[in-house]
Amino acid sequence: MAKLYFSFSAMNAGKSAILLQSAYNYQERGMHTMLLKPKLDDRDPKANHIVSRIGLNREADLFTNETDLEAHIKTSHAERPIDCVLLDEAQFLTPDQVWALARISDYTKIPIMCYGLRTDFKGELFPGSATLLAIADDVREIRTLCWCGRKATMTLRFDESGDAITEGKQVEVGGNEKYISLCRRHWLEKKSSREV
Repeated sequence: MAKLYFSFSAMNAGKSAILLQSAYNYQERGMHTMLLKPKLDDRDPKANHIVSRIGLNREADLFTNETDLEAHIKTSHAERPIDCVLLDEAQFLTPDQVWALARISDYTKIPIMCYGLRTDFKGELFPGSATLLAIADDVREIRTLCWCGRKATMTLRFDESGDAITEGKQVEVGGNEKYISLCRRHWLEKKSSREV
């Protein structure tokens, strides 16, 4: 039975690497996957690739908030049967797009595996993540660590001088130059490292 999966974590837990490993496993068994990523994630020169911090990468179809994912997947599936859809940066999905993915899983019987952040730098759920947490058949946490060794569940955004940012727009694409994963305690304290 096909399911809608949501694997979430704070930043730098290896979500993209796990997604790419899953895609490789399908490919190794002669199966066809569709990889999707949001167009707004343009951090890498290979904008149409899912890229992990450890150097893995693979081409992906890009989507925006206006993309009809249900139609896109069904059209591609009619041309060449898809065994699994793997979607990176799932926090950027709209609630309607999450419901479209659920319909694909339920009626087209294609497993949909979504990977993304649960919360933003203010500790608030992203709309896509909130909907996935509410309706996904299988929700999994991928763990990463705070600098103190505890489980990191929060993401802190900081400016060029290293000061914590607590206000601003929810979406600001960036990596290690703008964000750090912390445990809840150190996120609340805005303490991004051990003091010397």
